[in-house]
Amino acid sequence: MGRYKMKIVLISPKGPLYRYRKGIFKKSLRYAPLTLTTLAALVPDEMNADITLIDESIEALPDNIEADIVGMTVITGTAPRCYELAARLRARGITVVLGGPHVTLIPQEAAEHADSIVVGYAEDTWPQLLRDFATGRMQARYDQSADFNLDKPVFPDRYRLDSRKFLTMDVFEATRACIHGCDFCVVPSAWGRKPFQKPVAHVIEDIRRMKAKKLIFLDLNLIADLNYAEELFTALIPLGVRWFGLSTTLIGRKVELLDLMAKSGCKGLLLGLESISKANLKQTRKTFNAPDLYGDLIDKLHMRGISVMGCFVFGLDDDQPDVFDKTARFAIETAIDLPRFAIVTPFPGTELHKRLDKEGRIISRDWTLYDGQHVVFEPRNMSVADLAKGHEHAWRKTYSYSAIARRFMGARIQAPLFLASNLGYRYYAHHLHDTYNCDWFTSVTSNPKAAE
Repeated sequence: MGRYKMKIVLISPKGPLYRYRKGIFKKSLRYAPLTLTTLAALVPDEMNADITLIDESIEALPDNIEADIVGMTVITGTAPRCYELAARLRARGITVVLGGPHVTLIPQEAAEHADSIVVGYAEDTWPQLLRDFATGRMQARYDQSADFNLDKPVFPDRYRLDSRKFLTMDVFEATRACIHGCDFCVVPSAWGRKPFQKPVAHVIEDIRRMKAKKLIFLDLNLIADLNYAEELFTALIPLGVRWFGLSTTLIGRKVELLDLMAKSGCKGLLLGLESISKANLKQTRKTFNAPDLYGDLIDKLHMRGISVMGCFVFGLDDDQPDVFDKTARFAIETAIDLPRFAIVTPFPGTELHKRLDKEGRIISRDWTLYDGQHVVFEPRNMSVADLAKGHEHAWRKTYSYSAIARRFMGARIQAPLFLASNLGYRYYAHHLHDTYNCDWFTSVTSNPKAAE
């Protein structure tokens, strides 16, 4: 390669929720993503490459990107934007590589818009692709190997992002994938149900390098492997950190592990409660969730000083028009610290998408609408308009000032954080229209068939 310095640009394209200037969320609700910084860290040292990261959630793209090769991470909602950028860049002779969840779910589509695609996790394939590109032998597709693991330490190049644009840079990952097979989730469809784990020592070293004291774990399910979770929580105790992460509701049935989790510094958990209907949970293959036990679980977490972000989805087949009020009341009465609501989205490649497609209920394949805020299928027991309006109603009801006050009185923990986050989500609840693409909401509420 001589003295030539390869120019690599890595882009995370904009979506409707986190978008430079026009996004619905303000800085206070953003944390730094790991994808771009991890990909940057994976660039082989011997290339001595010039690496630029561009996250469209915090900055505008330059008018004229100069690069030898551009890599973009693609989720379904940003796929059209990625394809648009890819076409512009390729027309200028710049090589474009696409990877990420959407590419892994439907690689055939993505391959039409790129010089090469990366399917699955990229720890092994991305460095190989770059070496092949440097020698003129880049292949059209790189697939995650059958023996893939996370044993090799990789410390993300977080310094390449502007820390002033994020609430925190102290975002970490210990595991990937999930052992469960929920039919609406992209994870089992894209990556299977085999959990991947970083050695706990590597996770702790990453935290130490960042000198982090308040951190976020992005893992989809920190307790998928109980032995690993115990090892991780035990290793966190000497660090004296406060952390927030994701878990399933099964943590409520593992009291000793829950106590260890609290001792390790856990101050907040995101829980996929999904629905208060047992029929919905059965159909979506999430029967380990038990609505009758939700209140007890929330109490257990609050008793240990752990706040709860409880997530629900609307539009499942057992949902009736009264589900929005029922769920909002439940969130208020159980004092969930941060309730979140979404419209169930049949992402391509998932079992849910296959079922609804077979039933002829998919009404839009505009990927920009696949963001959890738009209705892209025909609900079973209500109209498209009912689902759209009901979703917004649940947000507004739950984040009224009186509801915020009532939930706080029930939880009474972490008052400053509770207030700041609830006011942030109140802003979101009253600006949902800002996320709707074009005149989608007007069209579906005045003429539901317009969504087609």
